[in-house]
Amino acid sequence: MNLAALQEQLGRVREELNAGEQPTRISVRELLRWGGAERRGSNVAYAIRQTLRNAGVDTDPNFNHASLDTELAFRLDLPVPPDNVVPADAEPAPIVGAGDAVQARPVAAAEGVAEQPPYLGGAPLEPAFRISRLDAANKQPLSVRPDCSLAEAVTTMLLRDFSQLPVMTNERDLKGVVSWESIARHLQFDAERPTTVRQCMDQGVEVKESDSLFDVIRLIAAESYVLVRAADNRIKGIVTSTDLNLQFQQLSEPFLLLGEIENFVRSLIDGKFTGEQLLEVRDGADEGRPVDSVADLTLGEIIRLMENPERWQRIGLQIDRVIFKKELDRVRLIRNDVMHFDPDPISAEDHQSLRAFVQFLHQIQRLN
Repeated sequence: MNLAALQEQLGRVREELNAGEQPTRISVRELLRWGGAERRGSNVAYAIRQTLRNAGVDTDPNFNHASLDTELAFRLDLPVPPDNVVPADAEPAPIVGAGDAVQARPVAAAEGVAEQPPYLGGAPLEPAFRISRLDAANKQPLSVRPDCSLAEAVTTMLLRDFSQLPVMTNERDLKGVVSWESIARHLQFDAERPTTVRQCMDQGVEVKESDSLFDVIRLIAAESYVLVRAADNRIKGIVTSTDLNLQFQQLSEPFLLLGEIENFVRSLIDGKFTGEQLLEVRDGADEGRPVDSVADLTLGEIIRLMENPERWQRIGLQIDRVIFKKELDRVRLIRNDVMHFDPDPISAEDHQSLRAFVQFLHQIQRLN
């Protein structure tokens, strides 16, 4: 991360807040870019959180609870300091990540009291995957009023390809939900043909924005949607089964693509090297790990195997070794990012790189 750039941007934000001005709202995605990041991994979120704290600034909503495209407002975050805290104009403490010691501000030890040791930090402040992380949970849903004509509601649903519409009088007052199912039921069984939304609506299904996504999944599966209510009581979004499918595709497809790439690359070297030759490329920091087959090699070790021109010839691919190795190394870097299990999807560029490399491998398979 580029912490210096992030500190500079937040310093400007702090100056505007001190002057009584409201800084321009930015998206979570833009805040990450300020620090040279794209996703909210544990180390990234921790570093941003510490940098915000050092700058005396906070975001509303919390940058780690919202979707990437949610706009953030800035506000002062000035807790009352104890008497022995370093002055505000002193150099900020270094930012540390998971596995590093938290840099506590120096405090004089009382007589006869041992100094506190530096404890380790870096765990996520919010480990749960909240439904507020989904884009759909942060997009104001289109709604209709109770006295809206049924024809108007049906036309809107057809035009937008919606399965349901919230019935509301304002952004906080939810009266119900009208859906194809509720319309069909009332048309079939009501003695008098309904003409307004009020006559066809069902009770709305709500969840709080702070609810865990995994607690809500069953509800979405049963009802096909949930309405998301914010802490300020607004209905701030609607999450449907389609949104869930898209989210899990974005998160799961990279794992499947990487698995296919690794299986294919291992098949290229299968049966072409001795056990001794495979041991030669094993990571020097992992000498105790057995390497009994090509399945025991990491992607980095396979790349090391391919660096040698003589070994490359044994693989028998009629393609450029340097280009292949370069692209495979990029896959390795993406793999390391994916395996951090961050809730944010990898970038569209990285996702497309994985798809393109899989297609490339399929072409090689057909030609060899």
